[in-house]
Amino acid sequence: MASSEVTSPLLSPSSSNAYEEEAMGVDDMLRRYAGEFGPWQLRNFMLTSIAWALNALHTMVIVFADREPAWKCTARASPCAQTMCALEPGAWEWSAGPGESTAAEWGLVCAFKYKVGLVQSAFFAGSMVGAGICGHLSDNFLGRKRTLTLVSAMNAISGMLTALSPSYEAYIALRFITGLSTGGVGLCAFVLATEPIGPTKRGVVGMSTFYFFSIGTILLSILAYISPSWRALYIISSIPSLLFTIIIIPFISDSPRWYLVRNKTSEAMNIMRSIAEYNGKHIPQHITLTLDDHHKVIQKNNNEKNMEHSSSIITVLQSPITRSRLVSVTAINLLSSIVYYGLSLNVVNLKTNLYLGVILNAVAEAPAYALTGNALRWYGRKPLTIGTMWLSGVLCGVGSLVIMVEGGVWRLMRMVCGVMGIFAMAATFDLLYVYTAELFPTVVRNAALGCVTQAGQMGAIVAPLVVVLGGQWPFTVFAACGLLGGVLGFYLPETWNQPLYDTMAGMEKAQIKGEVVKMESESV
Repeated sequence: MASSEVTSPLLSPSSSNAYEEEAMGVDDMLRRYAGEFGPWQLRNFMLTSIAWALNALHTMVIVFADREPAWKCTARASPCAQTMCALEPGAWEWSAGPGESTAAEWGLVCAFKYKVGLVQSAFFAGSMVGAGICGHLSDNFLGRKRTLTLVSAMNAISGMLTALSPSYEAYIALRFITGLSTGGVGLCAFVLATEPIGPTKRGVVGMSTFYFFSIGTILLSILAYISPSWRALYIISSIPSLLFTIIIIPFISDSPRWYLVRNKTSEAMNIMRSIAEYNGKHIPQHITLTLDDHHKVIQKNNNEKNMEHSSSIITVLQSPITRSRLVSVTAINLLSSIVYYGLSLNVVNLKTNLYLGVILNAVAEAPAYALTGNALRWYGRKPLTIGTMWLSGVLCGVGSLVIMVEGGVWRLMRMVCGVMGIFAMAATFDLLYVYTAELFPTVVRNAALGCVTQAGQMGAIVAPLVVVLGGQWPFTVFAACGLLGGVLGFYLPETWNQPLYDTMAGMEKAQIKGEVVKMESESV
């Protein structure tokens, strides 16, 4: 009897396991303990999304800096023609002097007007390259926050240097460099803002980031109106990026998901506990984070990471699941960009006040963001992508049928088709950021988003070439792009209320499990 008493355990098995460590993914921890969208996420979202407003400043500044300003005939002109190109040199002059815009200073008019288009193409080409580079850097050793710091600082410096351009050649080179950094600002800011948000709130909040781009466009119009010259405008529009880098970014937290996939669990947990504390919640001490494939990162020679956690577009292409997703969403974004930027160019060509016109265009896109953001609460990403693409395609198709018909009513109908087409495509364009972020795991999310963004920049380069075709061809091409993009949407899976996976293995396991469940239900 005494022997049995000595060997009996002091605690019951149930008591000894009461505080056994429990590991879970980021989404589960947000839902159960930290909060899906509380004061911490709201603060982080607001601070991070300021970068989108700065993105608008650097992207849209060319509309004002490279515009063709007012001109007037001199005493040598007799009579004065309706276009300067019909007059001899010296028979006309710029009303406010040559320093008002680059077109006036370097003579980018008449036969040399194509040079303005080359500057725009150079910027978007830089954005295309920069999106790929920044996507890779932010998924790997730099992380989201440090990459955002780098590109924001580059934007400020290159923007100010652009104001000092001594020649057209230097100007176009600096616009390309600005495009390199601008291409990474949006995708880093979007991922930083949305990764700490729970799955049921992520879609709606993610769509709200694009309001900041519209706000930035409106702010740019005001700055351009008060700027005495294009050089002053570049300096004024670059100062906010410098202030953002120095004052705002230090208060932004890096993504806990990035720390987790880089095998820095303690740093990830520190952020999660900060989220919970700021939101008035508590994470128990025995709760910890784990990757969604439920195994730790294997390290080789203390430095070499397991191939599972490598982060590049090659990793995306190696998996059949992510490869098919990347091809489809990249093609859709390319087509949507052609339509969005193409229709925007047609609207800008209306003979209206330039400053007011840009503001109205920015305001007009807000309802698209609001309606799509609310629709994400009740409908999936897939049907919304298909529906908005097809709606824009049909509207452009109607526009192509009435483009050749004369009359006030038909002109009004063409305008309505164009504006509504932009409305629908703006919804698609922004929805794709949310959709893409959910289609790929954390280890390759920014690399994939960078590739999709590159496709969008390529569409921005192609769009002006479609517009110059004239006649009914632009509307016809836009209609075909919208309809084809909707068809491609059927090849994407639904991500509504699905976990935001961290690793390739975790996503592939969920895919296999889903297919097994589907087969079992069909057999029953």
